Amino acid sequence: MEEFSRVLMVVNPISGGRDKTAFIEEIIEEVRRKGYDFQIFKTSGEKDKETLEALIKEYAPHRILTLGGDGTIKLVAEMPEIEKIPIGIFPAGSANGLAENLNLPTDLPSLTNIALGNKFKLLDTILINGEFCLHISDIGLNAALIKNYHEGNIRGKLGYLIQSIPTLIKSDFPFEFRIETNGKILQRTAFLVAIANARRYGTGATINPHGKYDDGKFEILIFKEFNIPQILQTFREDVELSEDFLEIIPAVEARITSSKNIPFQIDGEYRGDIKEVLAQISSVKIKIAVP
Repeated sequence: MEEFSRVLMVVNPISGGRDKTAFIEEIIEEVRRKGYDFQIFKTSGEKDKETLEALIKEYAPHRILTLGGDGTIKLVAEMPEIEKIPIGIFPAGSANGLAENLNLPTDLPSLTNIALGNKFKLLDTILINGEFCLHISDIGLNAALIKNYHEGNIRGKLGYLIQSIPTLIKSDFPFEFRIETNGKILQRTAFLVAIANARRYGTGATINPHGKYDDGKFEILIFKEFNIPQILQTFREDVELSEDFLEIIPAVEARITSSKNIPFQIDGEYRGDIKEVLAQISSVKIKIAVP
């Protein structure tokens, strides 16, 4: 097993709308029982990136653990030279898309063994409008749902369910998109266009059946029609989606534009209503501890 002694845990105290005190104490006890030196960093929303970067430089951890959602993992992934430091994930966000795609368990002993273990995957990252994306970014109806979810008071999958009907009523989909990729220009009408490095949303819906985290490319997913039976298919074990419903385009870079502002999200975080999305595979890869 890889030799290491210093462990840093990065915690988002408010992710997922749940108290993490007992969870943190159990992890600390287990890490110290294994004989590792340990420090904890809690995000506050104020200069987290700068503060964490300084702490990593000073403490020089051999392993970084994250306790939060995809946003917490992304914060760590944005650190300089992060490729050299393995990351262990304790999913505690609202949807936990990356953990869902990596098939991480939910019980603490198993998560701890994986997070401190010696089996890893090197994952691609995507640079979208200057920001890292580890999982799925999209423009359209799902981003509108995420916007409404964050404006609501109920967290977790129930919060998304509650906001789904109001989102459908208020949204003026379908949208008109211009997609430039692979030397071609495409005009498409769709209710959602996604840029995906993963197969599934954190809700469990499989929208990118052939997606791989480590193949050096991403997929542009064009959802052409709001077809409820096809949407329900995405929650099945064996996903079969019609080409009339979903068009998939592998790419390493893309420019997606529209004539009007449309809701946009990256890894479950609403990023405003925009007219342009620029995406390209990044040179940065992250080393994640996996089962």
